[in-house]
Amino acid sequence: MNGMKPLLLLSNDDGVQAKGLNELIGMLSPLGDILVMAPDGPRSGSACAITSDVPLRYRVLDEKPGLKVCACSGTPTDCVKLALEQEAGRKPDIVVGGINHGDNASVSVHYSGTMGLVLEGCMKGIPSVGLSLCDTAADADFSLAAPYVRAVVQRVLDGGLPSGVCLNVNFPKASAGGYRGLKVCRMARGTWSAEWFETLHPRGRKYFWLTGAFQNLEPESADTDSWALANGYVSVVPIGIDMTAYQAMDGLKSLEDL
Repeated sequence: MNGMKPLLLLSNDDGVQAKGLNELIGMLSPLGDILVMAPDGPRSGSACAITSDVPLRYRVLDEKPGLKVCACSGTPTDCVKLALEQEAGRKPDIVVGGINHGDNASVSVHYSGTMGLVLEGCMKGIPSVGLSLCDTAADADFSLAAPYVRAVVQRVLDGGLPSGVCLNVNFPKASAGGYRGLKVCRMARGTWSAEWFETLHPRGRKYFWLTGAFQNLEPESADTDSWALANGYVSVVPIGIDMTAYQAMDGLKSLEDL
């Protein structure tokens, strides 16, 4: 790869063959050299999981000037760790996750493999961005997101991000009217309910499929990502890797007297 250009490390949790990732490669190829290390199959919901009980494997699927694509047997976080040590050759200028098929707004950030790999990049001191579209279809339309993707990534390449901060970017599902713009906002308070679908095995045993419905607990709050997406805006939420609840520390100081 040409070391004079920015190096962009891309991964996802839908697998290396997913349309969202391959569209992302096309969107970002004008901005620098691209290294892809993505799971060899779907790993949605893997969050920051790492593989510790079996060996990892990866193989190079494609290599040409400015682009190298690798498939890894592990999780999205594994992919970033492995790429940094085995393939990058130098510290990437940015880590980009996505484009995910399905949104990762509100509390979904905690479950998302896309955001897991972004948090890993952030913990390694690399400016990192997660991209998700509110459309789970395999052939989802990513065209409206393209100019926003390039603009956000170029902005981060040019100006970086504060230490310990990454970005969670979500796009509404494509529609004829287009997007109304972009809003920098906070995570909505929300929860998932009815998360398991119960059915009966032919041999009489119950089993369960993960499902669920998301509930926005503050639907009228116009400063949240869930509100932005519901109203046709692209949402950008800065996410911190420091999860300390500083506002609670003083109230717990009495524990030091135990």
